[in-house]
Amino acid sequence: MKKIIFTDKAPAPIGPYNQATLHNDTLYVSGQIALDPASGEMKMGSIEEETHQVMKNLGAVLEAAGTNFENVLKCSVFVSDMNDYARINAVYGEYFNDDTAPCRALVEVANLPKFVNVEISCIAIVE
Repeated sequence: MKKIIFTDKAPAPIGPYNQATLHNDTLYVSGQIALDPASGEMKMGSIEEETHQVMKNLGAVLEAAGTNFENVLKCSVFVSDMNDYARINAVYGEYFNDDTAPCRALVEVANLPKFVNVEISCIAIVE
């Protein structure tokens, strides 16, 4: 049986999907963008600000499920411009320990929802 995870500390879904689903001890978190759940505003002043908001949203969903970044197994990162890679990577790295960081795929795509510059989803363990 799957359990639906929802928190008002991350953006609410705007389609037929959920913030995350939990099955046994595995959490599947939907892609997060830089939407501030409190104000409903996009945080896109800089790629760093945008990436921090994405990571905060991921963190809120992880917390709602009873886990954290240490238990993330894999991230999928989608970017609109590979030239932002180093700047996105620097912010992303602030949320993980280098020795235990999850595996990751990072790909450039033509467009993302709301024409954001970065979207990240993840899979984590809930102990």
